[in-house]
Amino acid sequence: MKALFLAGGLGTRLRPITNDLPKPMVPIMGKPLLERNIENLKNHGVDEIVLSTCYKPHKIERYFEDGRKLGIKISYISEDIPLGTAGAIKNAQSFFNDTFLVFNADILSDIDISEMIRFHKEKGALATIAVTQVDNPSAYGVIEHDENGFITAFKEKPQPHETSSNLINAGVYVFEPQLLDEIPSGRAVSIEREIYPQLLQKGYKLAVYNRCSYWLDLGTPDKYLRAHKDVLKGAVRIGNHDFSKNPRYISETARIGNSVKILDPVYIGNNVEIGSFATVGPNTVLCHNSSVGMGAKVIGSVVWDHVRIGSGASIVNSVVMSKCKVERNIEEYNAILTEDFIYPMAI
Repeated sequence: MKALFLAGGLGTRLRPITNDLPKPMVPIMGKPLLERNIENLKNHGVDEIVLSTCYKPHKIERYFEDGRKLGIKISYISEDIPLGTAGAIKNAQSFFNDTFLVFNADILSDIDISEMIRFHKEKGALATIAVTQVDNPSAYGVIEHDENGFITAFKEKPQPHETSSNLINAGVYVFEPQLLDEIPSGRAVSIEREIYPQLLQKGYKLAVYNRCSYWLDLGTPDKYLRAHKDVLKGAVRIGNHDFSKNPRYISETARIGNSVKILDPVYIGNNVEIGSFATVGPNTVLCHNSSVGMGAKVIGSVVWDHVRIGSGASIVNSVVMSKCKVERNIEEYNAILTEDFIYPMAI
């Protein structure tokens, strides 16, 4: 089984986190989101990945290379200009001659890929679209379906009286290769707004997969923080540690001083150093090779690799990016801290 990741987005709403980093490379619990999703696919028998890139593609290629270190084959196809979701899929047509998966690369979810593929085969559909429920569908494109699980309509940002559905596209698809022939080449095309409605009009079977209990688009800094808090409370599983059973992970290589207060849930990575009388947590992630000074507080925050937080500093509900040095006794709330600047986070 092969899979295509649409990894070309600019990540505009996630800035400044994505000022110099492609959105799929933003770390989740210390590893790029894209790597987390690739690891999950490997567990479902996917052995070949195609990455469709556009924004800072060299950073993705330099990290993953040919995929050998992850035990999977990775190929690349890069767009000079954004081609839209369908255009990017069409651009990768030469890689696929059998049933394949497509993912938006900025999604964190608990979708059971093996079960979704089985469902797709049972339905005999040209495409199966994973969906998730939202409270207010008027801000999204809504999907309506019949009692047999086949899509009957796509409605873009409907008013409450215009639809009874609260299901939206979750950005995970199973496609038959014949679908690629229905996408025009040489221009930007949207799979959601153009191709899916056309396929429906032509009478193709499009199935809806509605068995996703956790889904989040990491579109904003606030959602980025929320993703980590959801992992820490056990709402979605990332990596080998199950926070739903044990709300505390502390690496064996972490060095923790005297009288440190650690409040669950918390993740403390490799070679992290925490000075005496510091407070870490709750809802805090300290990634590898970072340090927290004596008497400092880090609460409800995500601290990336190689960060130095000075003694007496307070970091609350914030993101501290790699190689950032936080001065002694500084207090930052609802902020994104980079090597060069501190940005307030929109709340």
